[in-house]
Amino acid sequence: MATDSATATHALSAAALDALFRDARSHNGWTDAAISQAQLRELYDLLKWGPTSANSSPARFLFVMSDDAKARLAPYLDQANVGKMRSAPVTVIIGYDRHFYELLPFLFPHNATAPEWFAGERKRDHAETTAFRNGTLQGAYLMLAARALGLDCGPMSGFDRDGVDREFWSGTSVRTNFLCALGHGDPSKLFARHPRLPFDKACAIV
Repeated sequence: MATDSATATHALSAAALDALFRDARSHNGWTDAAISQAQLRELYDLLKWGPTSANSSPARFLFVMSDDAKARLAPYLDQANVGKMRSAPVTVIIGYDRHFYELLPFLFPHNATAPEWFAGERKRDHAETTAFRNGTLQGAYLMLAARALGLDCGPMSGFDRDGVDREFWSGTSVRTNFLCALGHGDPSKLFARHPRLPFDKACAIV
C-alpha cells in the first residue's frame, strides 16, 4: 500500500505509540521513585504547546507534592482514591480559569477584540464552556506529555469538587476539573485491562 511521504516522515514509531496509548495504563499504585520540580517544569513546557481555541490556555495546574498539601487534599477524595493520591509522588489538580479571556491580549495578540468574545454577564456561559472544554484538552495533553517523558498517570474523578475549590482555589476564578496522580506505576497493582469499543461502535464516516 502506498504511504504518503509526509505522513511517513512525521509518524511516531510503534514503540512511541505503545508508550502513549497501547501499552499505557491508568495506575493505582506507585513505586518509591520520586519526581523532581525540574521534571514538572519540563512536563508543563511540553504540554503547553497543545492547541486550544484562540490559544486560550485556560487550564491551571496545582502540583500537590508536600505531605501538608496531601493532607489538605485527602478529606475531599473518595475513599478509594486516598491511597492512590498519598502514595503518588505528585497529584495534579487540573483546574480551568473561567476568566481566561483576561490573558488573551498576551496569548492571542493579533486580535485586540478577542477578550470581548467572552467577557460580560451575557457571555458567561460561553466563557465557562470554552474554559471547561479547552481546560479538559489541556488535562489530556498533560497525561500524554507525562507518558512521553516516562511517567505514569492515574487520573481521578472521585472527589468533592466544591471542597477542593474552597481548599485550593479560594479567591480565584479557577474551578477544579479533575485530578491526576503522577509517578512510576507499580505494575503489580494494575487491574486487568478493560476492552475498548471497536471502530464501528464508536465511529461513523459520513
